[in-house]
Amino acid sequence: MTEPTQRRAAGWPGRPARLSALALPCLLAACSFIPSYQRPAAPLPAQWPGLSSAAPEEHGAPAKLQQEHWSDYFSDPGLQTLIRTALQNNRDLRVTALNIEQARAQFQISRSKQWPALNAAGGGTHVPMSLGDAGVKQVSYYSAGLAVTSFELDFFGRVSSLKAQALAQYLGTEQALESAQLSLIANVATGWLTLLSDEAQRGLARDSLRNLESTERLVARSVELGTQPRQALQQAVAQTQSARVSLAQSERQRQTDENALQLLLGTAQPFPLQALLDTAALNTVRFADLAPGLPSALLQRRPDIAQAEQALIAANANIGAARAAFFPTISLTAGIGSMSPQLSGLFKSGAQTFTLSPQMSLPLFNAGQTQANLEAAKVSRDMAVAQYEKAIQSAFREVADALAGRSSAVEQLEAYQLQNLATLDQLKLSSLGLEAGVNSRLDWLSVERNWLESRQRLLQAQLSRLQNQVTVYQALGGRWKPGEVTAPSSAPQ
Repeated sequence: MTEPTQRRAAGWPGRPARLSALALPCLLAACSFIPSYQRPAAPLPAQWPGLSSAAPEEHGAPAKLQQEHWSDYFSDPGLQTLIRTALQNNRDLRVTALNIEQARAQFQISRSKQWPALNAAGGGTHVPMSLGDAGVKQVSYYSAGLAVTSFELDFFGRVSSLKAQALAQYLGTEQALESAQLSLIANVATGWLTLLSDEAQRGLARDSLRNLESTERLVARSVELGTQPRQALQQAVAQTQSARVSLAQSERQRQTDENALQLLLGTAQPFPLQALLDTAALNTVRFADLAPGLPSALLQRRPDIAQAEQALIAANANIGAARAAFFPTISLTAGIGSMSPQLSGLFKSGAQTFTLSPQMSLPLFNAGQTQANLEAAKVSRDMAVAQYEKAIQSAFREVADALAGRSSAVEQLEAYQLQNLATLDQLKLSSLGLEAGVNSRLDWLSVERNWLESRQRLLQAQLSRLQNQVTVYQALGGRWKPGEVTAPSSAPQ
């Protein structure tokens, strides 16, 4: 008997049989019970409230939001340094990036289940056998080979549905990272603007205190001379102490805002913020006005909407897995190797073996659990649809509110600028009157106090305007070049 004939007689499969067994999983084209996915119609109006596509925008022509780096919008060098530091060190962003790595691993696990796992196996068995008066004889078997254990043949698409679900969940975590980056950039920019405002407010509080202390000294002298009643001095003292309280509050507020920004930066050592604040001023910061475009553009711009859609796709894929559970589960266990009663003969010719053990499991009765799982999957899909639509509507409202705030902030800023110019002119005229002896020192201090109050209101209007521009940038979804940030250095790449 030839060697090939001996192998077939011993249970060793021929070459065509081996190829068929190995290629079987690749040749199986599983059907899918995943419902055909169609993006739900966006519950959005055609235009933004108060804006017309045919009418020009107020206050100049806003720039379109392009796919540019965030530094093209936040162009101040100090602010850029803060944003880069936060993107590299912020702990919330690091957790979000690690969630991506976890979702990626889960997707790899789901994808690996579509392929058989090949294992090396070996062992020995010793069976004592009683032979009556002859005593006990021990029979031994030794085996070694390769085995595929309980590989599910995905005829009905259960495994592929779970893989599609894991893929959508992974893509959703990537969108979550983009959303976290956008939020972090906006928060750092807002925190930096707030600190600039705190610096200016603190300076104005000092000037106001100096003004009121001078007023108090003049009133005290007038009371001593008998030209003013004592109540005027008490009122001046109360105003001075109130200004001193305001200065202390501005000091505390500045430190609180600095601590909040330090937390966003996430550095191990406190970041030297004062060096950056000394080189910038709130009235010199400039951001571009952004055109909102059509409301439907939010579907491509906003990462939180894309994340909600991926959650919907995952829920839709889960229905396919729940439907496949009604059909048989077919698994395959196979092995190829050799077996011998002597360890020395384990790899000799004629010791080869081949095993094939298919198994089928068909659910017959489980008290309605399978049907309940399908209904739960459908309800989860309907919930995901509602959450997706809610994300779109929330995004629309955020943009609409930001656009409404833009008009209001611009009008207030223009009004306070005119008011500040008017009070400045009054101060100049009062100074000339003081030099000419027409006005008293008290009159001049009163006009100066009005001018300081006007500057405070103007400063607050400038801050509101700039914060609104940051809000519009964030609400429209922002844009930056892909590949910048983001995974923490400790995360697997």
